[in-house]
Amino acid sequence: MRNPFRRWGWTRSGSGAHAAAEHRDLTPDSVSWPVNDLASPAAASEHGALGLTPVFAAGRLLASSVWSLPIQQYRRVGEATSRIPLAGLFRSPSATGTIDDWLTRAMTSLVYRGNAVGLVMERDWLEYPTRIEWLNPALVYVQDQMPLGERGSFTDPVWTYCGVEIPAYDIVHIPWMTMAGRVWGLSPLAAYAVTVSTGLAAQRFVDEYFRAGGQPPGHFRNTQQTVDQGNAGIIKRRLMQAIRSREPIVYGKDWEYQPITVSIAEAQFVETQRLSATQIAAVYGIPPEKIGGETGGSYTYSSPEQRQIEFIQDALLPYLVKLENHLSAQLPRGQYIKFNADALIRVDILTRHSVYEKSRLIGLYNLDELRAREDEAPLPDGKGQDYTPLPIQAGSTIHVPQIRGELPPHDGGLRLVKTPRGKHG
Repeated sequence: MRNPFRRWGWTRSGSGAHAAAEHRDLTPDSVSWPVNDLASPAAASEHGALGLTPVFAAGRLLASSVWSLPIQQYRRVGEATSRIPLAGLFRSPSATGTIDDWLTRAMTSLVYRGNAVGLVMERDWLEYPTRIEWLNPALVYVQDQMPLGERGSFTDPVWTYCGVEIPAYDIVHIPWMTMAGRVWGLSPLAAYAVTVSTGLAAQRFVDEYFRAGGQPPGHFRNTQQTVDQGNAGIIKRRLMQAIRSREPIVYGKDWEYQPITVSIAEAQFVETQRLSATQIAAVYGIPPEKIGGETGGSYTYSSPEQRQIEFIQDALLPYLVKLENHLSAQLPRGQYIKFNADALIRVDILTRHSVYEKSRLIGLYNLDELRAREDEAPLPDGKGQDYTPLPIQAGSTIHVPQIRGELPPHDGGLRLVKTPRGKHG
């Protein structure tokens, strides 16, 4: 095991000063995607933005969906592909936590900062990484804007962490979206900073409103005589009892009750929060209702399975492809990993077993593989290892359907039929 920081002269005593000097808040000068001046400072940092529920919900949803997927590793030789055991990098990738924690760190960096930056801490004897630690993107700086071909340009970037330069071959960088000629990815937080700022302002309004005691439900006054404090207390209690029990209020002509309603301007905070959630969902491609937004149209009437498939395709798949491509680059040539996204799609028992039946019928899976999906033990003596399609296994003859050409009348395949007009259909 080697410590890259020790080789580069990084020491614990100097880390604080370097971290303070190199801390990268989201400002117009520090990110590829400038922060709008209208945004509040709180909205331009993770800690501030995470105070808005849709922002936290979006990160939680994307990160938890990724780390809950099984990782499978494959080797491709020519046209043949075979599944192989996971490399050490995906069994124990970090000094702290499990693969779930490791993927969560990568995803939260991608979701909020737009960049996941890993430092290779250990390598095997073939120099392939066996441990990668994800760095805080706020403490990472990359020089990539020098003229093309020079050191510090897009083709030869210079990486520093806490003020210490790190060789590019020890960096694993996964960007969210990049502009031409840049290495550092665009920041989602900067993209919707104004939206977050508006949402935080609405939350503060609600908090201050209730901290101040809110407002009374109405006022009840006597138009003919003055009521002393003792009688007023009795009348108020009786009125509140009627309101809470949702019973009608009966009073004479000398009493007047007028309920107080929230003004239109004050009621807008509910719509503002819903709109903020919908806009944040649009940035990530997430269905708005999953993070507190609102969805209309035909989407409301789609099935849970269809909505889950759309979530995987629109929101999750871009992140999965990014992770697969960049992490597969850390493996020997011909090897790659894939996330099994089908694990997120839950169907009812009848549909699931119907799919198993068809899979076994055509020989896509053997019995042992299907039993493993239901956490059942394989059949004894290797009886469940056969992939032969069931019709062939039973000795049936399979006819390949033909679209053109005349077939004998007794043949069960497809054939051309003449229409009354003499045309073929």
